[in-house]
Amino acid sequence: MRTKNGFLSLTLLAVVAISLGSCAGFTGNSIENEAGQAFNADQLPAQEDLPKFSAEKPKDGMPNGWHFYRIAPYKKNTIYRLENYQGRTVLAANSKTSASGLAVKLRPRSAQNLWLQWEWKAVGAIPQADNAESQNDDAPLRILVAFDGNKSKLPLREKLTFEMANLISGQEMPYATVMYIRSVKNPVNTVLNNAHTSRVKMIVVDSGWNGLGEWSKHERDLAADYKLAYGEAPGNVIGIALLTDTDNTKSETRALYGDIELVRKNLK
Repeated sequence: MRTKNGFLSLTLLAVVAISLGSCAGFTGNSIENEAGQAFNADQLPAQEDLPKFSAEKPKDGMPNGWHFYRIAPYKKNTIYRLENYQGRTVLAANSKTSASGLAVKLRPRSAQNLWLQWEWKAVGAIPQADNAESQNDDAPLRILVAFDGNKSKLPLREKLTFEMANLISGQEMPYATVMYIRSVKNPVNTVLNNAHTSRVKMIVVDSGWNGLGEWSKHERDLAADYKLAYGEAPGNVIGIALLTDTDNTKSETRALYGDIELVRKNLK
């Protein structure tokens, strides 16, 4: 996974074949559904809510409302399926030297007082993974949040990165991405930078071997985490994605995702 890009904006499925390092995002030259057939990502509808895995029955193929994205044509795909696990439907990810994910395009909404809630379980760790090193940047669990913003104020280097992404893929990268990860070697609340772009930041929410094989629940203040990562107030949230990947370390893992929800809190 040496050429992964950041979370793409409005379509969330665009593929960008430029070298942005191992930042677990959307890359490649084609867009396909679970049957391997190309489709126009621009035509994907923006959704108000994140579809729940628990509302469906176990099945192979795409969960309703989620869309498959490839990292690159030469990468193996992580296998996602809805499974009955302890009496409820969850999303299972099985990765064997692979990298691909699922994404949802959202109607833009303010990040202020907006919280992301989810639970996940890493069934197997990736001992060789180190998210601070691009050549070993794999993770059993990742959730990505895409933010809009004013790209005109970015440094020239980042503007060129955005222009190159647009030229190659025909789609725009988002202004910024916050990625929540489970990391083997990096402590909780560590903010990790991508080696090739400042517009993708990883925040470690689970770390080490503790809790492996157990459900881990999280509730994150998106505006606070964005400020932690970027040092400024966030723009609108425009999409959510998830990714389980083992392509850099040439390893194998299994992980489970419960429902992912956006919750607006009226804080006093």
